[in-house]
Amino acid sequence: MGMDYSKITDWILREDCFDPEKLGKCEAVMSLGNGYLGLRSATEEHYFNEARGMFVAGTFNKFDADEVTELPNAADQTAIDIFINGERFSLSDGTTEDYTRELNIRTGELTRAMIWTSPKGAKVKLAFYRIVSLKRLHVIAQRMEITPINEEVSIKLKSGIDGTMTNTGSQHFSDGDKRFYEKRFIQFVQTTGQSGIHFVNTTVHKLNIDGRALPADAAVYIERRKIYGGFDLTVRAGETLAVEKYSNVYTSRDFDTEGMNVTQLQELSLNVSKELEALGYQALKEESASCWEEEVWKLAPIQIEGNAMDQFSIRFAQYHLRMMVPAHDARMNIGAKGLSGEGYKGHTFWDTEIFLLPYYIFTDPKTARKLEEYRYLSLPGAHAKAEHNHYQGAMFPWESAWLDDGEVTPEYMDVDILTGRPNKVWSGFIEQHITADVAFGVWQYSVITGDEDYMEKYGYELIMDTAIFWASRLEMGEDGKYHINDVVGPDEYREHVNDNAFTNYMAHWNMQKAMEYYHLLKDNKQELFQSLNQKMDLENAYAKWEDGCKNIYLPTPTKENILPQDDRYLSCRDIDLSKYKAQEHVAGITRDYNLEQINQIQVSKQADVLVLFFLLEDIFAKEVKKASWEHYEPRTLHDSSLSLSTHSVLACDMGEKDMAYDLFRKAAAIDLGPFMGSSDAGIHAASFGGVWECVVYGFGGVRMLGGRLRICPSLPEAWTKLAYTIIWQGQKLAVEITKDDVKIENLTGTQKVEVEVNGKACTF
Repeated sequence: MGMDYSKITDWILREDCFDPEKLGKCEAVMSLGNGYLGLRSATEEHYFNEARGMFVAGTFNKFDADEVTELPNAADQTAIDIFINGERFSLSDGTTEDYTRELNIRTGELTRAMIWTSPKGAKVKLAFYRIVSLKRLHVIAQRMEITPINEEVSIKLKSGIDGTMTNTGSQHFSDGDKRFYEKRFIQFVQTTGQSGIHFVNTTVHKLNIDGRALPADAAVYIERRKIYGGFDLTVRAGETLAVEKYSNVYTSRDFDTEGMNVTQLQELSLNVSKELEALGYQALKEESASCWEEEVWKLAPIQIEGNAMDQFSIRFAQYHLRMMVPAHDARMNIGAKGLSGEGYKGHTFWDTEIFLLPYYIFTDPKTARKLEEYRYLSLPGAHAKAEHNHYQGAMFPWESAWLDDGEVTPEYMDVDILTGRPNKVWSGFIEQHITADVAFGVWQYSVITGDEDYMEKYGYELIMDTAIFWASRLEMGEDGKYHINDVVGPDEYREHVNDNAFTNYMAHWNMQKAMEYYHLLKDNKQELFQSLNQKMDLENAYAKWEDGCKNIYLPTPTKENILPQDDRYLSCRDIDLSKYKAQEHVAGITRDYNLEQINQIQVSKQADVLVLFFLLEDIFAKEVKKASWEHYEPRTLHDSSLSLSTHSVLACDMGEKDMAYDLFRKAAAIDLGPFMGSSDAGIHAASFGGVWECVVYGFGGVRMLGGRLRICPSLPEAWTKLAYTIIWQGQKLAVEITKDDVKIENLTGTQKVEVEVNGKACTF
């Protein structure tokens, strides 16, 4: 199996051959979704190595006491077993000609076609079509066409709902009510074991031959965790059997079904099935495609004149950025694999604030606000974590799931190559910069959108609550300075370090910002100030912030102008990293060294000091950024999908255009690249936000610094033009960049906009 990159157009991703041993790549990168549900693009027919998956946002469940909550793999409604003259249709058997599978990212439709000759010689043409509706969040629609070529054939179909799905063996559901209405509508109810969420799945089929409708009455089969219908037909050579299948899923956790009992959910799901059957596949496809056009391609168009693959890469990123985000519900956030696989259990990380949120802030502020409201709604879990660790304020979990789940980072993962023992995952205990990252996300959102309503209801409190945590986290050292000891910074190859530069500077920034907002509220919003003061004792907190900001240890550059990543990074030994820098697979160094040994080497998993420069670039001197870049970039292996994009943006700032472009291409290839195992557990959600940052922040030169908008482009040699739109404080700006010019137009035009363009202040 392989991706046919030579045939990529602006909108189509194509698979040109099929390998049943390598299914995960296309299942993930060609996945479909709408933010409510995500569907891996497993084929209709079954294969041994497949990983079928449908995930509904926010439906977290805990399999048993020894596991953390995860998004359960819900019942599969897409499988169709096909038998031609008694032989099971499988691309592993017989012979296949003219095979293609295509994802049209413009319309969100997946198609597949081939000519298949069975082992006994029956030759048929097959075509498959599938969407997850962007208009109707609960809906999956499919169409299948079978045309016998050389002889009349008997066709047997078995299709319905399969509730035997697991999360790598963990079964999250109990078997519930199974119904077969009017011999056509198949319904299956399941309930999650720990969280008690009801899932109601309903599917219906519609059949015709050359447009002549056939009775859709089916033979019914009910088994444990399965219900499906059977259809037996005879189709003459040259005739086309078309089967359309319309499925939907509703849960008792859905925002739009709140208060419904199971019976009411069943009735709703059944009625929706009848609506879908009446509409048909073509109408469902067209209305969904119209939503894609309005909600993505007209909303945030990006045009690259240059390499065709680059244009596709940014649009592919936008496709996944839309289908992964639960724009419908602020009670949930984006998982590290979106809704495309079981990886990271559907949990939310700092990825949202630092790598994903900017895209939504600059293109879809309403969705960005929901992502930010999620952090406020999950404050009880942050308070509980702080209290558990004997701190104050809001200490956000490293991995977040449902609002009241709290910390959901697994305690152990993988195996130490030397001892054979499980590696403890320290992130949930000591990777604490997430709390400052959440505060930074609040600030980014508020400044870029100007959404004062959000700040008054949620934002000021979040920034102050997180600052209270940092003040309680500081430890007085013998030098009379406050330190933050025993942490993991963004570079997760460095465990149990003290004074990680990113953590300390971001904690300082968080407390400083809280002090700034303290004065703003006290001087201008007395009623809100009094309310928050009563809630958080701000006057006492302010004294601690002031003391903390004045006395926190902030790592300073060496005489060579290198900012130390932590208290001992620069004293660790250097080794030849060329083998690992050139590796095709990530984490190659962990096959030669265990984590304790890696901790003694000057090597970074991902950007650390450099992501600090990316966020707070205006507080560091140019010579410090340059010297630190030259030191850390060669020592960074990019073993995290978050890293390449940060380095690409920074390379633009450093004037390293060729390197910036090379890093961008590598970031875009994390999921799109030729390595067939890279996406088996799901796509890399944050890397898609990173690709957008490469294009708009890096080459497009956009940056929000100190509350001001700056555009300082750095177009790569491979491009002749870059055009994009951003929304700045309610005004939509169209930016067009060529080698010689920058044009900016205010498409909204209701207020003046101040922008620094290539160092020059402009107002328009």
